[in-house]
Amino acid sequence: MIGLVLAALSFGERDIPLGRVLAAFLPGSEALDRMVVVEWRAPRALGAAVFGACLGVSGALFQTLTRNPLGSPDIIGLNTGAYTGVLAVIWLGGTGYAAFAAGAVTGGLLTAALVYLLAYSAGLQGFRLIIVGIAVSAFLSSANTWFVVKANADEALRAAVWGAGTLNGIRWPQVLSAGAAAIVVACVLPWLARRISQLELGEDAARVRGVPAEPVKAILVLVGVAFTSLVTAVTGPIAFIALAAPHISRRIRRRTSGFDAVGAALTGAVLLVGGDLIAQHALPSSSLPVGAVTVCLGGAYLIWLLFTEDRRS
Repeated sequence: MIGLVLAALSFGERDIPLGRVLAAFLPGSEALDRMVVVEWRAPRALGAAVFGACLGVSGALFQTLTRNPLGSPDIIGLNTGAYTGVLAVIWLGGTGYAAFAAGAVTGGLLTAALVYLLAYSAGLQGFRLIIVGIAVSAFLSSANTWFVVKANADEALRAAVWGAGTLNGIRWPQVLSAGAAAIVVACVLPWLARRISQLELGEDAARVRGVPAEPVKAILVLVGVAFTSLVTAVTGPIAFIALAAPHISRRIRRRTSGFDAVGAALTGAVLLVGGDLIAQHALPSSSLPVGAVTVCLGGAYLIWLLFTEDRRS
Protein backbone atom coordinates (compact mmCIF):
# COMPACT_ATOMS: atom_id res chain seq x y z
CA MET A 1 0.00 0.00 0.00
CA ILE A 2 2.73 2.48 0.97
CA GLY A 3 4.70 1.55 -2.14
CA LEU A 4 1.69 2.22 -4.38
CA VAL A 5 1.10 5.62 -2.78
CA LEU A 6 4.78 6.58 -3.18
CA ALA A 7 4.63 5.45 -6.81
CA ALA A 8 1.53 7.59 -7.35
CA LEU A 9 3.39 10.58 -5.89
CA SER A 10 6.52 9.96 -7.96
CA PHE A 11 5.31 9.03 -11.44
CA GLY A 12 3.43 11.18 -13.90
CA GLU A 13 4.05 13.54 -16.78
CA ARG A 14 6.87 14.88 -14.63
CA ASP A 15 8.63 12.03 -12.81
CA ILE A 16 10.04 13.08 -9.44
CA PRO A 17 12.64 11.02 -7.52
CA LEU A 18 11.51 9.62 -4.19
CA GLY A 19 13.86 11.85 -2.18
CA ARG A 20 12.38 14.99 -3.72
CA VAL A 21 8.86 13.61 -3.21
CA LEU A 22 9.47 13.34 0.52
CA ALA A 23 11.24 16.71 0.60
CA ALA A 24 8.23 18.36 -1.06
CA PHE A 25 6.29 18.02 2.20
CA LEU A 26 8.95 19.95 4.13
CA PRO A 27 9.36 23.74 4.38
CA GLY A 28 11.77 25.24 1.87
CA SER A 29 11.20 22.63 -0.84
CA GLU A 30 11.22 23.50 -4.54
CA ALA A 31 8.00 25.31 -5.44
CA LEU A 32 7.25 23.22 -8.55
CA ASP A 33 7.84 19.92 -6.72
CA ARG A 34 5.61 21.07 -3.89
CA MET A 35 2.81 22.06 -6.25
CA VAL A 36 2.96 18.79 -8.22
CA VAL A 37 3.35 16.46 -5.23
CA VAL A 38 1.41 18.16 -2.44
CA GLU A 39 -1.30 20.01 -4.34
CA TRP A 40 -1.95 17.65 -7.26
CA ARG A 41 -0.78 14.10 -6.65
CA ALA A 42 -1.12 13.72 -2.88
CA PRO A 43 -4.87 14.43 -2.68
CA ARG A 44 -5.46 12.08 -5.61
CA ALA A 45 -3.43 9.26 -4.04
CA LEU A 46 -4.88 9.74 -0.55
CA GLY A 47 -8.36 10.12 -2.01
CA ALA A 48 -7.97 6.84 -3.90
CA ALA A 49 -6.96 5.11 -0.66
CA VAL A 50 -9.86 6.60 1.34
CA PHE A 51 -12.45 5.95 -1.36
CA GLY A 52 -11.19 2.42 -1.97
CA ALA A 53 -11.44 1.70 1.75
CA CYS A 54 -15.01 3.02 1.85
CA LEU A 55 -16.01 0.85 -1.10
CA GLY A 56 -14.32 -2.19 0.43
CA VAL A 57 -16.18 -1.82 3.72
CA SER A 58 -19.47 -1.19 1.91
CA GLY A 59 -18.97 -4.36 -0.11
CA ALA A 60 -18.19 -6.35 3.05
CA LEU A 61 -21.37 -5.08 4.69
CA PHE A 62 -23.60 -6.05 1.78
CA GLN A 63 -21.93 -9.41 1.25
CA THR A 64 -22.51 -10.12 4.93
CA LEU A 65 -26.13 -9.01 4.62
CA THR A 66 -26.84 -11.13 1.54
CA ARG A 67 -24.50 -14.00 2.49
CA ASN A 68 -23.51 -14.01 -1.16
CA PRO A 69 -20.19 -12.99 -2.80
CA LEU A 70 -22.19 -11.14 -5.46
CA GLY A 71 -23.83 -8.90 -2.88
CA SER A 72 -22.20 -5.51 -3.41
CA PRO A 73 -23.46 -1.95 -3.94
CA ASP A 74 -22.67 -1.95 -7.67
CA ILE A 75 -24.49 -5.23 -8.29
CA ILE A 76 -27.48 -4.30 -6.10
CA GLY A 77 -27.78 -0.92 -7.83
CA LEU A 78 -26.81 1.54 -5.12
CA ASN A 79 -24.00 3.04 -7.22
CA THR A 80 -26.48 3.58 -10.03
CA GLY A 81 -28.98 5.14 -7.63
CA ALA A 82 -26.36 7.50 -6.24
CA TYR A 83 -25.45 8.43 -9.83
CA THR A 84 -29.12 9.16 -10.51
CA GLY A 85 -29.19 11.47 -7.50
CA VAL A 86 -26.19 13.43 -8.76
CA LEU A 87 -27.70 13.66 -12.25
CA ALA A 88 -30.78 15.19 -10.65
CA VAL A 89 -28.55 17.76 -8.93
CA ILE A 90 -26.87 18.56 -12.27
CA TRP A 91 -30.27 18.94 -13.91
CA LEU A 92 -31.32 21.35 -11.14
CA GLY A 93 -28.16 23.40 -11.69
CA GLY A 94 -26.32 22.37 -8.54
CA THR A 95 -22.52 22.39 -8.37
CA GLY A 96 -19.86 21.53 -5.83
CA TYR A 97 -19.17 18.61 -3.54
CA ALA A 98 -21.86 19.47 -0.99
CA ALA A 99 -24.62 19.45 -3.61
CA PHE A 100 -23.30 16.29 -5.27
CA ALA A 101 -22.93 14.57 -1.89
CA ALA A 102 -26.51 15.43 -0.96
CA GLY A 103 -27.73 14.14 -4.32
CA ALA A 104 -25.67 10.96 -4.11
CA VAL A 105 -26.77 10.15 -0.55
CA THR A 106 -30.41 10.88 -1.37
CA GLY A 107 -30.29 8.79 -4.54
CA GLY A 108 -28.52 5.94 -2.78
CA LEU A 109 -30.94 5.94 0.16
CA LEU A 110 -34.03 6.05 -2.06
CA THR A 111 -32.66 3.22 -4.18
CA ALA A 112 -31.83 1.18 -1.08
CA ALA A 113 -35.32 1.79 0.31
CA LEU A 114 -36.92 0.73 -2.98
CA VAL A 115 -34.81 -2.43 -3.25
CA TYR A 116 -35.40 -3.23 0.42
CA LEU A 117 -39.18 -2.86 0.14
CA LEU A 118 -39.43 -4.84 -3.09
CA ALA A 119 -37.18 -7.60 -1.77
CA TYR A 120 -38.79 -7.84 1.67
CA SER A 121 -41.05 -10.85 2.04
CA ALA A 122 -41.44 -12.24 5.56
CA GLY A 123 -37.86 -11.13 6.18
CA LEU A 124 -34.99 -10.00 4.03
CA GLN A 125 -33.50 -12.77 1.90
CA GLY A 126 -30.05 -12.20 0.38
CA PHE A 127 -30.60 -13.80 -3.02
CA ARG A 128 -33.92 -12.00 -3.47
CA LEU A 129 -32.24 -8.70 -2.58
CA ILE A 130 -29.60 -9.24 -5.29
CA ILE A 131 -32.14 -10.12 -8.00
CA VAL A 132 -34.37 -7.15 -7.16
CA GLY A 133 -31.31 -4.89 -7.00
CA ILE A 134 -30.19 -5.96 -10.48
CA ALA A 135 -33.66 -5.16 -11.85
CA VAL A 136 -33.77 -1.74 -10.17
CA SER A 137 -30.22 -1.00 -11.37
CA ALA A 138 -31.21 -1.79 -14.97
CA PHE A 139 -34.19 0.57 -14.73
CA LEU A 140 -32.11 3.39 -13.25
CA SER A 141 -29.34 2.88 -15.82
CA SER A 142 -31.85 3.41 -18.62
CA ALA A 143 -33.16 6.53 -16.85
CA ASN A 144 -29.61 7.87 -16.50
CA THR A 145 -28.93 7.26 -20.19
CA TRP A 146 -32.16 9.04 -21.10
CA PHE A 147 -31.09 12.05 -19.03
CA VAL A 148 -27.69 12.28 -20.74
CA VAL A 149 -29.31 12.02 -24.19
CA LYS A 150 -31.98 14.64 -23.46
CA ALA A 151 -29.82 17.10 -21.50
CA ASN A 152 -28.24 20.13 -23.11
CA ALA A 153 -24.63 19.90 -24.23
CA ASP A 154 -23.14 21.37 -21.05
CA GLU A 155 -25.17 19.18 -18.70
CA ALA A 156 -24.54 16.08 -20.82
CA LEU A 157 -20.79 16.70 -20.82
CA ARG A 158 -20.68 17.17 -17.04
CA ALA A 159 -22.76 14.04 -16.51
CA ALA A 160 -20.70 11.94 -18.93
CA VAL A 161 -17.34 13.00 -17.47
CA TRP A 162 -18.47 12.51 -13.89
CA GLY A 163 -20.30 9.27 -14.67
CA ALA A 164 -17.15 7.61 -16.02
CA GLY A 165 -15.78 7.33 -12.48
CA THR A 166 -12.63 9.40 -12.26
CA LEU A 167 -10.17 10.79 -9.74
CA ASN A 168 -9.06 13.60 -12.06
CA GLY A 169 -9.20 17.00 -10.43
CA ILE A 170 -9.46 15.70 -6.85
CA ARG A 171 -8.27 18.35 -4.38
CA TRP A 172 -7.73 18.52 -0.64
CA PRO A 173 -11.14 20.00 0.33
CA GLN A 174 -12.96 17.07 -1.30
CA VAL A 175 -10.65 14.47 0.24
CA LEU A 176 -10.79 15.98 3.72
CA SER A 177 -14.57 16.41 3.63
CA ALA A 178 -15.17 12.86 2.44
CA GLY A 179 -12.56 11.48 4.85
CA ALA A 180 -14.11 13.24 7.84
CA ALA A 181 -17.56 11.96 6.89
CA ALA A 182 -16.18 8.43 6.45
CA ILE A 183 -14.63 8.53 9.94
CA VAL A 184 -17.97 9.55 11.43
CA VAL A 185 -19.78 6.70 9.65
CA ALA A 186 -17.02 4.25 10.60
CA CYS A 187 -17.69 4.92 14.30
CA VAL A 188 -20.78 2.72 13.93
CA LEU A 189 -18.78 -0.28 12.69
CA PRO A 190 -17.61 -1.71 16.07
CA TRP A 191 -21.19 -1.68 17.36
CA LEU A 192 -22.45 -3.16 14.09
CA ALA A 193 -19.74 -5.84 13.92
CA ARG A 194 -20.77 -7.31 17.27
CA ARG A 195 -24.36 -7.64 16.11
CA ILE A 196 -23.34 -9.05 12.74
CA SER A 197 -21.41 -11.80 14.51
CA GLN A 198 -24.63 -12.71 16.35
CA LEU A 199 -26.68 -12.67 13.14
CA GLU A 200 -24.24 -15.08 11.51
CA LEU A 201 -25.32 -17.68 14.07
CA GLY A 202 -28.86 -17.39 12.71
CA GLU A 203 -31.65 -14.88 13.20
CA ASP A 204 -33.42 -16.97 15.84
CA ALA A 205 -30.23 -17.37 17.85
CA ALA A 206 -29.58 -13.62 17.52
CA ARG A 207 -33.04 -12.77 18.85
CA VAL A 208 -32.48 -15.03 21.85
CA ARG A 209 -29.33 -12.98 22.57
CA GLY A 210 -31.30 -9.75 22.32
CA VAL A 211 -30.25 -8.73 18.80
CA PRO A 212 -33.25 -7.64 16.66
CA ALA A 213 -32.47 -8.95 13.18
CA GLU A 214 -34.44 -6.60 10.93
CA PRO A 215 -33.42 -3.29 12.60
CA VAL A 216 -29.77 -4.35 12.51
CA LYS A 217 -30.09 -5.22 8.81
CA ALA A 218 -31.66 -1.83 8.13
CA ILE A 219 -28.78 -0.06 9.90
CA LEU A 220 -26.32 -2.20 7.95
CA VAL A 221 -27.92 -1.04 4.70
CA LEU A 222 -27.81 2.61 5.79
CA VAL A 223 -24.12 2.42 6.69
CA GLY A 224 -23.29 0.67 3.41
CA VAL A 225 -25.21 3.29 1.43
CA ALA A 226 -23.42 6.09 3.29
CA PHE A 227 -19.97 4.72 2.42
CA THR A 228 -20.94 4.21 -1.23
CA SER A 229 -22.53 7.64 -1.59
CA LEU A 230 -19.53 9.44 -0.07
CA VAL A 231 -17.38 8.02 -2.85
CA THR A 232 -19.88 8.45 -5.66
CA ALA A 233 -20.39 12.12 -4.81
CA VAL A 234 -16.70 12.84 -5.50
CA THR A 235 -15.61 10.35 -8.15
CA GLY A 236 -18.75 9.15 -9.83
CA PRO A 237 -19.66 5.46 -9.84
CA ILE A 238 -16.60 3.20 -9.54
CA ALA A 239 -17.56 -0.41 -10.09
CA PHE A 240 -16.28 -3.74 -8.76
CA ILE A 241 -14.01 -2.49 -5.94
CA ALA A 242 -16.80 -3.20 -3.45
CA LEU A 243 -17.41 -6.58 -5.08
CA ALA A 244 -13.81 -7.78 -5.18
CA ALA A 245 -12.18 -6.31 -2.05
CA PRO A 246 -13.97 -8.37 0.65
CA HIS A 247 -13.57 -11.61 -1.28
CA ILE A 248 -9.86 -11.04 -1.97
CA SER A 249 -9.31 -10.04 1.67
CA ARG A 250 -10.89 -13.25 2.93
CA ARG A 251 -8.71 -15.33 0.62
CA ILE A 252 -5.53 -13.53 1.69
CA ARG A 253 -6.37 -13.86 5.37
CA ARG A 254 -7.72 -17.42 4.89
CA ARG A 255 -11.10 -16.56 6.33
CA THR A 256 -14.14 -18.36 4.95
CA SER A 257 -16.75 -16.14 6.57
CA GLY A 258 -17.28 -13.24 8.94
CA PHE A 259 -17.36 -9.47 8.65
CA ASP A 260 -13.80 -8.16 8.25
CA ALA A 261 -13.96 -4.38 7.93
CA VAL A 262 -10.22 -3.78 8.31
CA GLY A 263 -9.19 -6.35 5.71
CA ALA A 264 -11.82 -5.19 3.23
CA ALA A 265 -10.83 -1.54 3.72
CA LEU A 266 -7.11 -2.20 3.17
CA THR A 267 -7.78 -4.37 0.13
CA GLY A 268 -10.16 -1.81 -1.36
CA ALA A 269 -7.59 0.94 -0.84
CA VAL A 270 -4.87 -1.10 -2.57
CA LEU A 271 -7.17 -1.97 -5.48
CA LEU A 272 -8.24 1.62 -6.14
CA VAL A 273 -4.77 3.16 -5.74
CA GLY A 274 -3.36 0.47 -8.04
CA GLY A 275 -6.21 0.87 -10.50
CA ASP A 276 -5.67 4.62 -10.63
CA LEU A 277 -1.96 4.11 -11.33
CA ILE A 278 -2.90 1.88 -14.26
CA ALA A 279 -5.45 4.44 -15.44
CA GLN A 280 -2.85 7.22 -15.43
CA HIS A 281 -0.11 5.30 -17.23
CA ALA A 282 -1.85 2.69 -19.41
CA LEU A 283 -1.88 5.03 -22.42
CA PRO A 284 1.22 7.07 -23.31
CA SER A 285 -0.55 10.27 -24.34
CA SER A 286 -3.60 10.43 -22.05
CA SER A 287 -5.11 8.99 -18.89
CA LEU A 288 -8.17 6.80 -18.53
CA PRO A 289 -10.98 7.19 -16.01
CA VAL A 290 -10.25 4.83 -13.15
CA GLY A 291 -13.81 3.54 -13.48
CA ALA A 292 -12.96 2.15 -16.91
CA VAL A 293 -10.00 0.25 -15.46
CA THR A 294 -11.97 -1.18 -12.54
CA VAL A 295 -14.75 -2.30 -14.90
CA CYS A 296 -12.24 -4.19 -17.07
CA LEU A 297 -10.47 -5.78 -14.11
CA GLY A 298 -13.71 -6.37 -12.25
CA GLY A 299 -15.37 -7.99 -15.25
CA ALA A 300 -12.57 -10.54 -15.45
CA TYR A 301 -12.78 -11.07 -11.68
CA LEU A 302 -16.56 -11.54 -11.83
CA ILE A 303 -16.21 -14.23 -14.52
CA TRP A 304 -13.60 -15.99 -12.39
CA LEU A 305 -15.78 -15.69 -9.28
CA LEU A 306 -18.83 -17.13 -11.04
CA PHE A 307 -16.71 -19.96 -12.42
CA THR A 308 -15.23 -20.87 -9.04
CA GLU A 309 -18.60 -20.61 -7.27
CA ASP A 310 -20.15 -22.86 -9.92
CA ARG A 311 -17.41 -25.45 -9.46
CA ARG A 312 -17.79 -25.29 -5.69
CA SER A 313 -21.55 -25.84 -5.89
